[in-house]
Amino acid sequence: MFDMMKMMGKMKEVQARLKEAQDSLERLHITAEAGAGMVKATVNGKKQVLSIDIDPSLFKPEDQSIVQDLVVAAINKATSEAEVQAKDLLKKSTEGLLPNIPGMDLSNLMG
Repeated sequence: MFDMMKMMGKMKEVQARLKEAQDSLERLHITAEAGAGMVKATVNGKKQVLSIDIDPSLFKPEDQSIVQDLVVAAINKATSEAEVQAKDLLKKSTEGLLPNIPGMDLSNLMG
């Protein structure tokens, strides 16, 4: 027999575990390099750019920190906007397919 209360309890547990995992993604830091180490980027598990390191030989040294900050800001802005648009697209493409059950928020399963 189908036990709706048991299923709802499991859904809350799954949501709590997903939230915990998502929160830990912010503490995960990954650094990669290109051009034999001339450009390095560090991101977190949420795909947010934390820092950019560009070798000064690629431009005027006094511009280095400004260029790095602008690159980080532009990438993060584009990533954020892409996420919003992707969620909207997914929401529109699944409209009417998922039941609208009061108290059951499935929106965080889409991204």
